[in-house]
Order: sequence, then C-alpha cells, then structure tokens
Amino acid sequence: MYERKAFYIDGRWTDPIAPGNVIEVFNPATEQVIGFVPSGTAEDVDAAVAAARRAFDPLISVAERRRRVDRIIEATQRHLPAIADLITAEMGAPRRIAHGVQTRVPLAVAQGIASVLDEFEFSERIGNSLVTREPYGVVGAITPWNYPLYQVIAKLVPAIAAGCTVVLKPSNEAPLSVFAFFDALDEAELPPGVVNLVSGPGSVVGEAIAGHPDVDLVSFTGSTGAGRRVAELAGRAVSKVTLELGGKSANVILEDADLGTAVKVGVGNALLNGGQTCMAWTRMLVPQSRYGEALELVETAVARYTVGDPTDPATRLGPSACASQFETVRGFIDRARGDGARLLTGGSERIGDTGYYLAPTVFADVDPMSEIAQEEVFGPVLVVIPFTDDDDAVRIANCTPYGLSGAVWAGTDERAIDVACRVRTGQLDINGGPYNPLAPFGGYKQSGFGRELGRFGFEEYLQTRSLQLPL
Repeated sequence: MYERKAFYIDGRWTDPIAPGNVIEVFNPATEQVIGFVPSGTAEDVDAAVAAARRAFDPLISVAERRRRVDRIIEATQRHLPAIADLITAEMGAPRRIAHGVQTRVPLAVAQGIASVLDEFEFSERIGNSLVTREPYGVVGAITPWNYPLYQVIAKLVPAIAAGCTVVLKPSNEAPLSVFAFFDALDEAELPPGVVNLVSGPGSVVGEAIAGHPDVDLVSFTGSTGAGRRVAELAGRAVSKVTLELGGKSANVILEDADLGTAVKVGVGNALLNGGQTCMAWTRMLVPQSRYGEALELVETAVARYTVGDPTDPATRLGPSACASQFETVRGFIDRARGDGARLLTGGSERIGDTGYYLAPTVFADVDPMSEIAQEEVFGPVLVVIPFTDDDDAVRIANCTPYGLSGAVWAGTDERAIDVACRVRTGQLDINGGPYNPLAPFGGYKQSGFGRELGRFGFEEYLQTRSLQLPL
C-alpha cells in the first residue's frame, strides 16, 4: 500500500491543514485500492502559493537556473524505475510503455530544456531599446492522469529553467508517481518554495490554483470542458493561461503513400497507452480506391495488440485507467454502433471479470460528422474514413473542433507537406517523422493555446520587458 500523508510545501513534507481527508488510488487491472494521498483545501493552496511567492527571485541568474535543472534531472534519473512501476500500478500502462514512453521521454524533455537554457538569449538591442526576457513568476500547474510524469516535467522543468516557482496539482487517478517524483525533487535540494505539491479535487484544489490572485501563470492539461473553466477563473485574476486540451487527430494516408507502413504506424499511434493520449491519431483517412485494402491491414495490425495484465511483458494494451473512463469509452462504442458505424473489430464487451479491459476497437464506414468521428474517446478506439481526393481529405481532417496533432503520408515528403500545411492542427508527422522533444507542441481551435517543449515551451514562462535607452 502506497500511503502519502503530506503535501510538499516550502521545501518539506507538510501535513494538510485539514488532515484526514484522503483520495483513494485504485489499480485499474485489479480494481483494488493500492494507495492514498491527502485531499487538500483552498487553504493548503494558499500556503503553497505563499511559499512559491517568497521563493520567487526575478533576478535569479541563468547559472542558478541551470544548477536547479541539473539537480532535477540527476535526482529523477535515480527514481525512474520506481516511478515507472507506480505508473503501471495506478493507471494501467503496460510495463514496456511505463519504462519507456512514460518515463524516458519525460527525461529527454527535461534534457532538451537544459540545452535550450544554455543557448537562449535573454536580452537583445532593438534600436535604442534593451529588450529583456524575465521569469513570469508563480506558476500554477494542473496535470492529468494519462502521462503523469511527462505532463509534470513538461510544465515544471521549463518553469524552473525560466526562473519561476511552481505550485502543482496532480490528477486524482494517478498521483502516486507524482509524489514519487517529488521525493526526487526533495533529494535535489532546491531552495524552499521553488516547487510545491498539493493534491485534491479539481473543484477545490484545481479551482483554487486557477483563480488564485497571486498565481501569475496557469498551465493546464486536460479536457476542453475543464480548460474552459480554468481559463474563466484565471481570467478573473488576469493571469496568463496556457491550455493543452483535447484532440481528434487525423492520420491522412494519400493514394501514393506506403499504405502498409502508414497503417501499421497509425494503428500503433492510436492504441498507444490504451488510446489515452491527447495527440492520438484516432481518425485514419484513406483513399476510397484503397479502402478495402486498408481495412484488411488495420485488422491485421490490431490483432497484434495483446490485451492483458500490464505487468506482463507480453502485454501491449492494458486496462482503461479508471472505472469512469472505462464506462465512457463503452458508451462511445455503443452509440457509434447505434449511429450506423460498422464494427470491424473489438466492441464494448468487458474482457474478463476483473479490471477495466476492452479490446482494441475499429469502426469502418463512419460518417465524418458523427459523434465517434468528432469527439475525443480517450480509449482504444479507431475510426477509418474514406476520402475521394486530397481536397476531400483536408476537408475531413479539418471538420472537427480540435486541432492538436496528426500525420500525413504520401509518396514524397513534398506532397505530404503540401497537404499538411492545409490541415489546421498544431503538430503533424510527415511520412513517419520521429518524435522531437525540442519541437513545439500545442493546439489550434478547441485543442487549446500556448506551446510546450523546447524553446517555444520555455518562452511561455518568460515576460518581455523593454528599456528605452538614451540615443
């Protein structure tokens, strides 16, 4: 049993102001309680924000920022195996994902921020003005459960590198790995108040952070609906907001593309982390002329995704992360069948008697304007949609309210880029281009605003000042 009784505030583990209220953490594979974390109040947030404000030094040197980032990276590396095991236990990520994508990618993101800090120019002359870039102040970070370490590092490390201080609220579904990460931060011996952790309900702790008058910047990742609420509360305090929200990304496979590769990679992307990925390519767009061939390839690729115990090295698809998400996904599947989509494989039937397991599910003959093609499911569900020509493919790709990620495949990179530039989304892979932790990530439309990762994510945590010098 992983029981945590204290928050991390002002450089030490601190008892809640109202002890006794806890959040139960469940293992989605066994449906058993595996741990507890404290459930905080607005007063706990006040204490954390006050500590962060005291610790904030707008004149902090770049050398000191780099030392802090280095300490975070070194301490995190020592804790990665334990953090990975907790991620498997609390949100069902298969071990191969937990010990790879869930932990190694966040480390690469942190190392990328360190390299940006080494090269960044914090001042420049423009005419008779000296323009400087300075830390924004106290950052309130609210993170989700699907990639618990990644989402925290993608906010906390660039904020620290920029010279800010942080108050963080993890998700209720997967907080244990974040508490373990703060054990690493405690070992890093950062100055008191630089990083602070308060867990609790979004309606209490999340709202207290988002609307706090002494929080200068709020960074939120989660659903579009919750993002609207965060923006509303932060707007009242006139705080800066960055939002990384939902997605319904299109994997556009043009007629001259390598269909076998595009389908295989596309299925893997859609099912990664059980489909619980905001940037998942959950709509596969294929030419009408190759539609039958594509469906056969999809079925073959999906059949390779073994569903089972996430601690089993052979498992490629674990359970949904929690009971509510499991039921949400089942509802989407059932309604899609009722709307006339053809079930190619999978379905809403529960696998086994214990655990929130669903088979990878694929729908064909999907209306691009139907719910299953418009709304983020956040589960192992893929829809395959035919198109007639490039213009039709772009129209379908752009017809959702989201614009977070996607892909374009073609016979040449030039053709793929031409089509990609017509898709309204924040990031697209071209012919299988690999992940780049230095490239900006963020959305268009209802997928949010602001950017994370690399230089662009780093700059979100900086204010710009201009000093007009005498001629």
